[in-house]
Amino acid sequence: MSRPRVLHVITRLDRGGSAENTLLCAAHMTGYDTVVAVGPTQGERSPTEALARQRGVEFVEVPHLVRPIRPLADLRALWELWRLMRRGRFDLVHTHTSKAGLLGRVAAVLARVPRRVHTAHGHVFYGYHGPALSRLFVWLERWAAWFTDRLVALTPAEEHDQLRFGVGSAAKFAVIHSGVDFAPFARPAADREVTRRVLGLALDGLVIGTLGRLTPIKGQADLVRAFAQVRPQVPEAWLLLVGDGEEGPGLAALVRELGVADRVVFAGWREEVPDLLRAMDIFVLPSLNEGMGKALVEAMYVGLPVVASRVGGVPDLIEAGRAGLLVPPGQPAALAAALLGLAADPHRRRELGARAAQVARAYSVESMIEKLDGLYQSLLKEST
Repeated sequence: MSRPRVLHVITRLDRGGSAENTLLCAAHMTGYDTVVAVGPTQGERSPTEALARQRGVEFVEVPHLVRPIRPLADLRALWELWRLMRRGRFDLVHTHTSKAGLLGRVAAVLARVPRRVHTAHGHVFYGYHGPALSRLFVWLERWAAWFTDRLVALTPAEEHDQLRFGVGSAAKFAVIHSGVDFAPFARPAADREVTRRVLGLALDGLVIGTLGRLTPIKGQADLVRAFAQVRPQVPEAWLLLVGDGEEGPGLAALVRELGVADRVVFAGWREEVPDLLRAMDIFVLPSLNEGMGKALVEAMYVGLPVVASRVGGVPDLIEAGRAGLLVPPGQPAALAAALLGLAADPHRRRELGARAAQVARAYSVESMIEKLDGLYQSLLKEST
């Protein structure tokens, strides 16, 4: 008996959470013939792509599937996806993120693919674009929901947000968290002092850190401004920024402008994420919009106290076990106040970190795959 054929569609396979989620789904979903259709990816690619290829996942490049809105390229991408789906005879198409989600689902309808699933990985209804463009995206998502069999939200808060904007109905939603592969965290850890020495951090410093693409929506500029308020009151404080992106030069200029360049380390992308996290004392997720936050779960898993913006699905993680502190997005003063409180209270840092580690265990890749497999199987049975 032939295995069901599943096509995942995404614009790029960078180191972001949506790409990692897609690749983990493709690599770990046994029992399916899986293909990943992806647009051109610039910069660092997710290392999980190698695992997916080793496990027999096929990758097809869609040359015109790009993230920015480009009408002519978008039409060509739609045609490329339709042609791929017609030839591939897929049983189910699973699209990821906004642009790939819209074009992929339209192509699936035109190609008469029986089942269509979409994971938004958060949404672009605020924080990314101006009011007019944001309203257009809301309308397009409402329209696409009509011909989508299941809409996957990463957290209950994301589902609530989508419904609040009129996207789909509650009956169409399934809440399936974005699974994190904790296997690398089980490997022998590097010595914390060695990691700090390599990064140029003080061995006895209080290291506040974050991990993610350096891009405006991730809010690193707010973290830098907050750190500039913390630094005079906490002489041993350091700031570690792990990741790269288009915001890098602007952030570098900002730390110089605020006079904290001697205490801010730009680490770029590195493979040894568990060691980098263990070199920190406090983890911050200052995003303006966030579906769930893979890096946040990883930081919680190693027992770091966390401070995060109250956006998207983040409160579902933090408030589940009172495992960290939440602050309003885009308010460096509030972020600085939370950091100062934790800097002065080592006991509270340990307490929050222990709770965070307990909460994070529920977000494993194995748990995600079990739920997603159940969703696929129920949809495929309906189509027979």
